[in-house]
Amino acid sequence: MPFPLSRSLAGGVALFVLLAVQASGAMAQDMPPSSVGVIVIQPENLAVTAELPGRVSATRIADVRPRVGGIIENRVFEQGGLVKEGDVLFRLDRVTYEVAVESAKAAVARANAGLVEAEQNERRYASLNERNITSRADFETAVAGKLQAEAALAEARAQLRAAELNLGFTDVKAPISGRIGRAQVTEGALVGAQGEVLTTIQQLDPVYADIQQPVSELLRLRNALDTGELTQVEPGVAQVVLLLDDGTEYDVPGKLLFSEATVERSSGQVTLRAEFPNPSGKLLPGMYVRVSVEQATASDAIAVPAQAVQRDGRGAAQVYVVDAKSAVELRPVTLGRALGNRVIVQEGLKAGDMVVVDGFQKIGPGAPVSPVCWSDPVEGSEGEKNAEPCKTKLAAAPAAAPASATN
Repeated sequence: MPFPLSRSLAGGVALFVLLAVQASGAMAQDMPPSSVGVIVIQPENLAVTAELPGRVSATRIADVRPRVGGIIENRVFEQGGLVKEGDVLFRLDRVTYEVAVESAKAAVARANAGLVEAEQNERRYASLNERNITSRADFETAVAGKLQAEAALAEARAQLRAAELNLGFTDVKAPISGRIGRAQVTEGALVGAQGEVLTTIQQLDPVYADIQQPVSELLRLRNALDTGELTQVEPGVAQVVLLLDDGTEYDVPGKLLFSEATVERSSGQVTLRAEFPNPSGKLLPGMYVRVSVEQATASDAIAVPAQAVQRDGRGAAQVYVVDAKSAVELRPVTLGRALGNRVIVQEGLKAGDMVVVDGFQKIGPGAPVSPVCWSDPVEGSEGEKNAEPCKTKLAAAPAAAPASATN
């Protein structure tokens, strides 16, 4: 009797399992396709940029020194303020130089009187020489005396000019426009000509950003340019963006001026210089910054967000691609250089391919999906996925010849 009962129990269990499997299969068929965020591949010209560290420096720096010696009577400028070229900064004691000017004027008057006397003497001897009353030698001496008097007058006038210049130099003026630093001397101090620095002026609009690039990166860039992978961007038109130490972007773009022709021995780096307008004075000399420099262009490049790239067990790159039946397939790709949060795909994708960027947790190879357009939140979109189906964009993509998975 136990045996028939056991066979009945086993049959019931088998029937239950069969019904459960059929129910689960029906449920799987009834489940809607998973929603995934996708992008439609479109070749584009991409700027190849490098984000490099650097320091801000003034475009012009002038140490203010006195051109004549004397005692400082007063300081005219406000320390830390803005000055214009030609503004008076310090005033030195003028008395000694005023006396020198008066003495030089007297010397000019004396030399002028001497010239008048020499001219009269030369005319008198010329008349006597014509009548053969005096010797030729006396006449020539009179002529030479006139020339000496003219030279003495010219020298006296030059001395007067020098004295007037020195008197003017008692007003120490700003050689350039810019922001002035603190005064290094005070009123009453005795300073010498071309002696100690009185203060320093820095021109801060515009400013330079001296940035450092490892020579290894520069060599890779030049190799890509030589092979035609990238196209050279001229320094004058390259986009240059400055990032402040707190991570914010400076609101005024700059321009790349030049790249040094030598490599720094100690660091193995090359110095590049960019120029930025600084009307608000936000950028100060010595400030640490990072500068994004456009160095080349990748023409007709295919790029995908870095998060779209998957890795297999061997570390090879692959992406999910939605086919014409709205099912996903894993496609191997060959990656190039990274550009911000995107990476260039050298092989494996073509124009019009629909690549999955978001929603990997819900899919696998061959799984049906419902693609919606994905937008990069870094570029300022309102969300990661738009509600608009991407089929319309796929249809609008330019036609491309069929390619294999390794293309």
